[in-house]
Amino acid sequence: QVQLVESGGGLVQAGGSLRLSCTASGSTFVINDMGWYRQAPGKQRELVAAITRGGRTNYADFVKGRFTISRDNAKNTVYLQMNSLKPEDTAVYYCHAESVLTNYDYWGQGTQDTVSS
Repeated sequence: QVQLVESGGGLVQAGGSLRLSCTASGSTFVINDMGWYRQAPGKQRELVAAITRGGRTNYADFVKGRFTISRDNAKNTVYLQMNSLKPEDTAVYYCHAESVLTNYDYWGQGTQDTVSS
């Protein structure tokens, strides 16, 4: 089993920045990909950014140039630096990890990020 604990969300004005962190514990050796998804009210959960254990990244088009994902494998932690935030970035952000053995998806509890205009 893998547990994911997020931190760093909150309220920020448009144009501001937030940094999310997610630390994995438990059977972390099974994890390859880690990333962040978000879900706004009335919308489906969507990928924001992902990173492999080797550091290869993938971003949704709507965050390219504004968000940066990074990872510290020694700490089993993934980060999401969010700059130039917009009101439409308001959502619950979920940390995600995928087992390389079973393709099972692990999720954090979610952190609310609100961007005021």
